[in-house]
Amino acid sequence: MSPTRRTLIRTALTAGAAVPLLSACVTGGSDDDDPAAGNTGAKSADNPLGVKADAPLEVVIFKGGYGDDYAKHAETLYTQKYAGAKIDHKGLQKVGVALQPRFVANTPPDVVDNTGADRLDIAVLVGAKQVSDLTTLLDAPAFDDPSKKLRDTLLPGVVDDGTFDKVPRTLNFTYTVWGLWYSKKLFAAKGWAYPKTWDDMLALCATIKAAGVAPWTYQGKYPEYINDPLLSMAAKTGGLELVKAVDNLEPNAWKAPGLVSAAEAFAELAAKGYIMAGSEALSHTEAQAAWCQGKAAFIPCGSWLESEQKGVTPDGFDMVMGPVPSRTASDQLKQTAVQAASSESFLVPAKAKNPAGGMEYLRILFSKQSAKAFAQSAGTLPAVAGATDGLTLSSGLSSVRDAVQTAGPETFTYRFRTWYAPLAKAVDDATGELVNKRITAAQWSDRIQKAADGIAKDSSVQKYTR
Repeated sequence: MSPTRRTLIRTALTAGAAVPLLSACVTGGSDDDDPAAGNTGAKSADNPLGVKADAPLEVVIFKGGYGDDYAKHAETLYTQKYAGAKIDHKGLQKVGVALQPRFVANTPPDVVDNTGADRLDIAVLVGAKQVSDLTTLLDAPAFDDPSKKLRDTLLPGVVDDGTFDKVPRTLNFTYTVWGLWYSKKLFAAKGWAYPKTWDDMLALCATIKAAGVAPWTYQGKYPEYINDPLLSMAAKTGGLELVKAVDNLEPNAWKAPGLVSAAEAFAELAAKGYIMAGSEALSHTEAQAAWCQGKAAFIPCGSWLESEQKGVTPDGFDMVMGPVPSRTASDQLKQTAVQAASSESFLVPAKAKNPAGGMEYLRILFSKQSAKAFAQSAGTLPAVAGATDGLTLSSGLSSVRDAVQTAGPETFTYRFRTWYAPLAKAVDDATGELVNKRITAAQWSDRIQKAADGIAKDSSVQKYTR
């Protein structure tokens, strides 16, 4: 399977990601080593992390879809404050290939954007004690609002996404939200209203189909895309306890009424012919192109969709994202709740020569002014609260921002995908079968529960809990 943007984001989120680079050859190095010796300064209110003003700083950035101009912008702010510091900037696409030998040799850079298909295995790095504890950074005053700790300026869940065994090790810079996308222009022209309940969704689908448009399509070669609305619906019905039970591999978690009911909803969507014929054979770009051509009204996706569709989206299409409709009137979470998580993972190596400078760089990068510059250039929501305030946003990004603000504390994310890759595949495969009418909702539940039980009993698999 080729790596989609979604795949990269999913596997960058938390511990246990199945990535190929960096394995047992990483060592923790000698306890006597002190590569930061002589590279720290006196702490003060203006210099809370104790940066040595003239210490060199090496920054390695994943130069992917977002480029690296935003990182250079933060470097400019750094040298404005520490004029004697020389910054060695490297924009790379294969971070792991370039840095694996340096971590093995205990000569890593001072700060790393560990993102992309060839990134380093963060779980291995953490296990080898090669990643700094970021508690001091998170408790430091925010760069452009000293009245707040940095941790208090971040969107919900960002700190948790980078926490390993209760210690913050990475800090994710972008914020991804998953939902259902549609053309605001098309809906306005047809007089269609975005549905807030699943009953309303089915009624609208009947209207859309009668108008000669397929109600839904999805990225059929990658069924995980259509997992998201299904799992979001289940989370709303069963609440965060359902999400935790799934992630913690609790017995019969996948047989919870909320999950079975959500599977039944998507089985019904398929049974009524509301999914565009041939969707199963489409890649993510093919399905999204068909949707932009008006062949389908809804497509499930994360908030990178608008950026990914640049160049193929018709003028005036006005794509927007809506939260997944509620399944029942007694759901534990509101209809406005959204599945959301942070990505674009930054770390400070434990063996960095200038760890104080690396953390200071992150304090600057995660300032509101740096995040705002990123939002303007990348068209993506940063992990910093209020970073898009005052900006003129595209329709898609504006809808994502509004969804996060409306959800408030009701954001959630599943972590089994990154903790247990075989379980993620079992869910993908089962959902692909479900929405193509080859298995029932009960069979979907049984298949996945069997896979989850197998992992729970496998002593060779490291377990995580939340």
